[in-house]
Amino acid sequence: MGPEIKTILLAMTPINELRGTIPIAFGVWNLDILKTFFLSVLGNMIPVFFLLWFWPHLADFLMKKSKMIRFFLDWIFKRTYKKFYKKYSLYGNLALIVLVAIPLPFTGAWTGTIASFLFKIPYYKSLGLIFLGVLIAGLIVTLGMLGFISLI
Repeated sequence: MGPEIKTILLAMTPINELRGTIPIAFGVWNLDILKTFFLSVLGNMIPVFFLLWFWPHLADFLMKKSKMIRFFLDWIFKRTYKKFYKKYSLYGNLALIVLVAIPLPFTGAWTGTIASFLFKIPYYKSLGLIFLGVLIAGLIVTLGMLGFISLI
């Protein structure tokens, strides 16, 4: 499997998303920085299409399957709702973009899809807002990588 496919697949994973993928693809797999950026954004967005559409059905199905899964999803939903409610009430759509754009653990596109689901933001609107957040996060991480490398 080539580094391009690995980059896309790695960027699709939760928690890691493009925040961990860009340094690996650029620093370890030696991909060009622009290719790294675009492949990471692409990979990060692929699950968003699925998650935005399936969260209501998936959450309902999984919560019925096991108490442990129900506990875990309740924890994620409550944490996301609590963390995002005030910001969304105050800043609206900008809050979703910022939630996705901040390159920290438990923020990002996956968390953005949960927030969209919890706050009933329409599919295409969520898709656009999350995409903007992913682009910003990608730029932050890419510029951070370039700055780090120039320091070395």
